[in-house]
Amino acid sequence: MASSSRATSATPAVTPLRKVAVKSTDRPDVLAILRERIARYELPPGSKLNEYELAKEFDVPRTRIRDVFTALEQRGLIERIPNRGAMVARLEPQQVFHIYDMREVLEGLCARLACQNADPASWQDLLDQFSGPVEVAVKNGDFEAYTEIYDSFRRRCIEAAANPVLAQALDNIYEKTQVLIRRIIILPGRGEIGVREHRAVLEAMRRGDCDAAEQLRRANIRNAKKFLARYIKYVL
Repeated sequence: MASSSRATSATPAVTPLRKVAVKSTDRPDVLAILRERIARYELPPGSKLNEYELAKEFDVPRTRIRDVFTALEQRGLIERIPNRGAMVARLEPQQVFHIYDMREVLEGLCARLACQNADPASWQDLLDQFSGPVEVAVKNGDFEAYTEIYDSFRRRCIEAAANPVLAQALDNIYEKTQVLIRRIIILPGRGEIGVREHRAVLEAMRRGDCDAAEQLRRANIRNAKKFLARYIKYVL
């Protein structure tokens, strides 16, 4: 009896796995960190930024630090001086006043657009914050809590305004003046006045009065500028 031949399946060739380069997701955002240090006055005006030391601190190539320096310089936060290197930029009083003149117009426009675009009821939670917790924080001298809620108000307005060009302009201004804002709110009486002014803006937005919201926000920035001018030698 002829034996039947059994079909044999060929063993497929095994292709060796290739190593795939995986990008690290935990690389430090050097630009954001340095911007924050400048804003919080951890790097005050005139501070020297050492390329080698920063590359070593963040464990990144020096070319990346140079790219960060370029971005900071474009934002007006640092200046690179031949034979001296990179330094945190100094703001002169007249330059600060010019910035606040521009900020008044842009912040007012932002409040108007935010008021027009958002449901009036959506501002109630912020209004509640400025009607209670912020007042308590200022009375207790907790200006960090005040600043956090103010930042939330600012971000909400920019998001609701839905204007990318305006958002970029305000962010650029905020980067230059964030440390000044933190210093202005601790000036005698400014914290209490600021709370009342922001509450008035939010009350206008809550009732859908966009004209009033714009004018009140502009008045808020003008008054901050007046405090700044009065105490300029202590702030800069």
